[in-house]
Amino acid sequence: MSSLRNKLDKLKPHFTEGGRFSMLRSVFEGFESFMFVPNKVTSKGSHIRDSIDLKRTMTVVLIALLPALLFGAYNVGFQHYRSIDIEATILVSFWFGFLKILPLIIVSYVTGLGIEFIAAQIRGHEINEGFLVTGLLIPLIMPIDVPLWMLALSTTFAVILGKEVFGGTGMNVFNPALLARAFLFFSYPAWMTGDNVWTEGLTAGKNVIDGFSGATPLSLCAAGEITKLPSFMHMFLGTIPGSIGETSTLAILIGAIILIVTGVGSWKIMLSVFAGGLGMGLLMNATSANSYMELPFYYHFVMGGFAFGAVFMATDPVSGAQTEKGKWIYGFMIGVLSLLIRVLNPAYPEGVMLAILLMNLFAPLIDYYVIESSIRKRLKRAIVTTKI
Repeated sequence: MSSLRNKLDKLKPHFTEGGRFSMLRSVFEGFESFMFVPNKVTSKGSHIRDSIDLKRTMTVVLIALLPALLFGAYNVGFQHYRSIDIEATILVSFWFGFLKILPLIIVSYVTGLGIEFIAAQIRGHEINEGFLVTGLLIPLIMPIDVPLWMLALSTTFAVILGKEVFGGTGMNVFNPALLARAFLFFSYPAWMTGDNVWTEGLTAGKNVIDGFSGATPLSLCAAGEITKLPSFMHMFLGTIPGSIGETSTLAILIGAIILIVTGVGSWKIMLSVFAGGLGMGLLMNATSANSYMELPFYYHFVMGGFAFGAVFMATDPVSGAQTEKGKWIYGFMIGVLSLLIRVLNPAYPEGVMLAILLMNLFAPLIDYYVIESSIRKRLKRAIVTTKI
């Protein structure tokens, strides 16, 4: 690594102001900061010194996403071989799924990072590491057979209109990865809904066995076919059709533990999302106006993207609530709205996406009223103390 450091130091003058390639300064600094910890330190004023910077935070989230990614690769292969009635080993299933997922990840990163590099050059800013996580989140919440050009288009939409128009990393109002999914869902709904979406691309040119269904649990519930749902344990483990990284609640919980232990993810938001889902689920069970409402509340936690959204999407520190009390309100409302949209509006079986995007919009308002409430309480205490 020292030889690489020396080479970068020799090249650096050419990319600084006045150098031959100064116009590519942002690109060089982005590559340098990716390879090495920046050597910039504070020289004056009051600052909070901490070992956690943006790059370390993004790295922790990437590590937390690995269990969902690895299981997603296995499940893609498992669903493929199951659809054609072939028993394959774990390694064979994983390798098949990995080769299917890899192009999606490459397209996501090339498209997103390319736009961010261009935006940084135009503004003359440093390239941030924010897309390192978004670039992996986007493929994980997509169907395995989504066309690569659609993935590139949705990523472009998310990065430009979800981040760059607001000022880049740290300034976005909505979660960029969810914007990419929302764009694809509303622009090309045929590629996001239907029984064959999740397996058609895996079984092209092959004979699918009779009786096999690629329907996800949410699509079965939306169609009123509750009795055809997989067992709770199958949905918890994730051996069901669905988005690449969202099927295994177990893998997602492992990622949640990593985020909580490292302090990167907010356990308050995660817990409150499940609490909101619990409360609304129990209310629906008590009402039981239809078969979907009779579904035990805990089934919602292992269906679709509920767990994935609670752990990796709702906890986005930029688009989520910032105040401690606001996090509880923010997360609770996401859980409530997720079940409301799922059950009462079958046209949008995956309610988590819309619930999080809606609460992204209201997060600043929640924080505002939480802060105002705190100010009023302190003022009242001050007045009482003065009178005494």
